[in-house]
Amino acid sequence: MTDTPLWRHRTPETTLLARFRQRLAALDARVGTDYASLHDFSIDHSAHFWRAIWQDAEIVGEQGAIAISGEGMHDTRFFPDAEVNFAENLLRPRTDSVDAAEVIVGLDEAGTRDALSRSELVHAVAGAMGTLREAGVGPGTPVAAIAPNRVDTLVLMLATTALGGVWSSCSPDFGVQAALDRFQQVEPRVLIGCDGYQFGGKRFVVLDRLAEIASSLPTLRTTLVLADQAALPDVAAIPQAQIFQRSARPASIEFHRGAFNAPLYIMFSSGTTGRPKAIVHAVGGALLQHPKEHRLHCDTQPGDRMLFFTTCGWMMWNWLVSALMSDVTVVLYDGAPTWPGPETLFTLAARERLTHLGLSPGVLSALAQSGARPKDTLNLETLRCLLSTGSPLPPQSFEYVYEAIADDLHLASITGGTDLLGCFALGVPELPVRSGEIQAAALGMALEFLDANARPVRGARGELACTHPFPTQPLGLLGDPDGKRFRATYFEPWPDIWRHGDYGEFVTHADGTPDGVVIHGRSDAVLNRGGVRIGTAEIYRQFEDMPEIVDGLAVAREVEGRSEIVLFLQLAEPALLDDALIARLRARIRQGASPRHVPDRIGAVPELPRTRSGKLVELAVREVIHNRAVANVGALANPEALEHFRDHPVLRD
Repeated sequence: MTDTPLWRHRTPETTLLARFRQRLAALDARVGTDYASLHDFSIDHSAHFWRAIWQDAEIVGEQGAIAISGEGMHDTRFFPDAEVNFAENLLRPRTDSVDAAEVIVGLDEAGTRDALSRSELVHAVAGAMGTLREAGVGPGTPVAAIAPNRVDTLVLMLATTALGGVWSSCSPDFGVQAALDRFQQVEPRVLIGCDGYQFGGKRFVVLDRLAEIASSLPTLRTTLVLADQAALPDVAAIPQAQIFQRSARPASIEFHRGAFNAPLYIMFSSGTTGRPKAIVHAVGGALLQHPKEHRLHCDTQPGDRMLFFTTCGWMMWNWLVSALMSDVTVVLYDGAPTWPGPETLFTLAARERLTHLGLSPGVLSALAQSGARPKDTLNLETLRCLLSTGSPLPPQSFEYVYEAIADDLHLASITGGTDLLGCFALGVPELPVRSGEIQAAALGMALEFLDANARPVRGARGELACTHPFPTQPLGLLGDPDGKRFRATYFEPWPDIWRHGDYGEFVTHADGTPDGVVIHGRSDAVLNRGGVRIGTAEIYRQFEDMPEIVDGLAVAREVEGRSEIVLFLQLAEPALLDDALIARLRARIRQGASPRHVPDRIGAVPELPRTRSGKLVELAVREVIHNRAVANVGALANPEALEHFRDHPVLRD
């Protein structure tokens, strides 16, 4: 990394961030004239800052008192008297935009283009509301979707939330058990699925899987099936199923306005034991956090066009579709990001005249390794902002972007997560971009990196923490009525400080600009595959009944800017690990969990390290394979087992 900027905005005074700060400073001198002072104000005068965000985003609803209530950070609530509706705020135009202009575009690998204007989207949502209302969806009703990233999926989400319902989704490549581990907690009234999808040039038929999932959800009243082909599928084997067909008839919508802190989304962040945690997020949190991030940190202007490569199982889908609040045309892509070639997303960016494109570091790495230079072959003149998240973006990828993609481009590496439905640190358009760094802590987010005694550190690695409340703190976890598991997940070992589970550090700059942020990866045992957090228990359960395997231990390995999953197996007999067993195990994991759970590398070891109470120590193995010191070796019952992982043959390329 270097302190020399790779990029600066040519006219920073024209950004929405600069205009917002100027308006706020005219009302309150404490705001100051630079980003650092505005960030300080957003923390020290939180209620006033978030009220200003409400006004800037023109949120529709009853605001009530400017208040933040709660006895501790874990139970803080913003705007407790406010009443709003999520879909109403996404569907209402914010400018005098032409009603016939497209606001949502759906693309797929087959070349299909499905575009709707705002009026057409409103009509489609109104029709879907009728279908959902007949199935009993109303305020607080859970709706679950194992669905592709298509326009109809977005229509059904907006219809659910327009009625005051609660949305939960994952992608159609999830296996039956992985989907049930999530949706059995949700207890949905309606399940949304599809007959098939295409990925990487191959079509996958999933009706049998959908039937099995629906049959295992006793609370279902209706299963809606999205058709992947022109010929309508036979859904007779699926309980209470009907094919969803989008309505184009004009219809009015009556939005249900409910509490600001009513549930909106149930999302899943995998733990290392048991089923994935079901995280409940509030309506109001998304309505405040997302336009702040889009408008002020990404500079999304009315009429901009944004695509973020994601599935419906990653929180970036929820983040992307909220851009409708800012009069941005949302472009959905259902397919593989590097098929038929590594330039696919940039080809779409040129064709659709995108202003904002989001992807993972792995996509950029594949593009660089291919030797492609999109700026030499594609017209990317409209592209102003390239967003990257899912894992840390390495310095070489920063340099590749400016060398091979565009000279004048805001490259915004961002970090956050499902747990907060937003970002802790991300782009700041008026600040310089430096290699290997996220530009700064997000407005309204009191980001710190702490040592073991909860003391802030500078210039050294620490635990990512947030020391003040923020509006997208979850309402809680399902199945946790007393909040004990929620507090243990996020507020231990430090009561009243959010501990996120990442390692990172601040980087100080000689020119006095705000500290940059570097994320070093997870500080817990959760794996991260392209932004989707995977609990190791979801992998382990797939081989519990395989007699050849005594036990296993999965860790993340960081290599060349991407994260690999490495699975080490303790076998009943060492010679059993052959190509046939590896293939059978990978197939089991793919079918029972999802393709994202499948390890990149599988190797055998004589024994696995454990604590004295018998727990596997994944973190210690992760440190060993990265040639880092292991803390608290004395807590291990068999510390000598760590040597089996040092320079293991499976790690050699």
